[in-house]
Amino acid sequence: MDMREPSAVTAASPRRRSAVWAAVSLLAAVALVWGASQHGVGAQTAPRSAAAASASATPGDAPRLTGLPDFTVLVDEVGPSVVNIRTIERVQREPDAGGPDEDMREFFRRFGIPLPPGAFPRSPQRPGPGGPQERQRGVGSGFVYGADGYIMTNAHVVDGADEVIVTLPDKREFKARVVGADKRTDVALVKIDATGLKPVRIGDVERLRVGEWVMAIGSPFGLDNTVTAGIVSAKQRETGDFLPFIQTDVAINPGNSGGPLINMRGEVVGINSQIYSRSGGFMGISFAIPIDEAVRVAEQLKATGKVTRGRIGVAIEPVDKEVAEALGLPRAGGALVRGVEDGSPAAKAGIEPGDIILRFDGRPIEKSTDLPRIVGNTKPGTRATVELWRRGATKTVTVTVGTFEEETAAAPADKPQAAKAGPLGLTVRELTAAERRELKLSGGVRVDEVAGPSAAAGVRPGDVIVGVGNQEVSGVREFERAVADWPKGRPLGLLIRRGDWAQWVLVRP
Repeated sequence: MDMREPSAVTAASPRRRSAVWAAVSLLAAVALVWGASQHGVGAQTAPRSAAAASASATPGDAPRLTGLPDFTVLVDEVGPSVVNIRTIERVQREPDAGGPDEDMREFFRRFGIPLPPGAFPRSPQRPGPGGPQERQRGVGSGFVYGADGYIMTNAHVVDGADEVIVTLPDKREFKARVVGADKRTDVALVKIDATGLKPVRIGDVERLRVGEWVMAIGSPFGLDNTVTAGIVSAKQRETGDFLPFIQTDVAINPGNSGGPLINMRGEVVGINSQIYSRSGGFMGISFAIPIDEAVRVAEQLKATGKVTRGRIGVAIEPVDKEVAEALGLPRAGGALVRGVEDGSPAAKAGIEPGDIILRFDGRPIEKSTDLPRIVGNTKPGTRATVELWRRGATKTVTVTVGTFEEETAAAPADKPQAAKAGPLGLTVRELTAAERRELKLSGGVRVDEVAGPSAAAGVRPGDVIVGVGNQEVSGVREFERAVADWPKGRPLGLLIRRGDWAQWVLVRP
């Protein structure tokens, strides 16, 4: 093309040039608006207010996390209240005998690893071959419970110790006196002659939520003032008779026992007590005693040096779906009374084997493990109402709570000889007049032979069956009729007497 020839645009008339530029401007505006819509920014107005943006945002747009927590403030606040506890025992030891601490020292030396200061302190030894000497028994943790020198820790930390040494964060050492220890809850209270200490702040376990960040301070392997963190993995984890534990993934190792579990408000919500491990070390699961339970125990130890618990004298087991259906309970829940101790508060109140305890002193029993905890926390001598499920209906009785001692349970069933006798595997006979007088029974049948499903359920020769399902049994004829009328394939509940105990067993044909 000749360079002198005007282009199509430059040669066009002014009206045509205006039309072309209008079209170009329109396309640019469309592109700008489309781009803005893709990025969520207004093309002609300032960004909307936060309130307006929040109002139009969907729940999925909201951030779930705002960042990782900073534990430095918590360490500064709670650290001065956490102590190291080591225990000493006096033993008769052979000369040159090595101990676990010496073995660990040798391990570090052999591999050229610098020994952490204070990790495996040498125990003072008395002169003389084979003479009495002191050696370190264990290392644990604790925290200041009272400004006047009360320290809370685990019972297993101080159990069997001849001497307890408490080291404060400022390196002052004190000989401690064990005020009291409760093995059932693993809580102990010790006292040192010190004042002006900084006690921890006690938190509210009810406010603790699964997934919440928590922190632990303790002395794992003797390395005092060690901080670890994690989250709450579960609450109400049943691993003991009287305690529902807090489960976390906070790194807990030997020596952490007795140290505090701390929430993000700087409050103690638990005492680190146990770990689940196949190797002896931390494997991602640790358990802490809820602080409300620990405080309840500590206050009793402080006042009397021991813990007093209530008891009613029953043996219980969980209520599963099969048991609920067998007894006509609308849903599985409560505690099934498997046995009642003769002369116990429960027996005097009229509680019978086969009853399901639904409420105790106004508190619901959601699962069987709730009952010993609620009864144990009830002051002996208290008159408590007990709501039961018996023979297809609710019933309320009043029990006077006794004092807890070591409860005796019925002896385990011996494995009987096999015998084919009826669909349940039972051979029964009428009670003699002498047996009725001895057992103070007006009816029932005695088991002579047992096999099959009844043997698997724990019935043994010599047991006296006094009830089948919700029906009382006065003799062999009533027993056979009750068994024959029971729906085929459904578990059958038998109420039996064995010695001084009345028990309930579930036979699954």
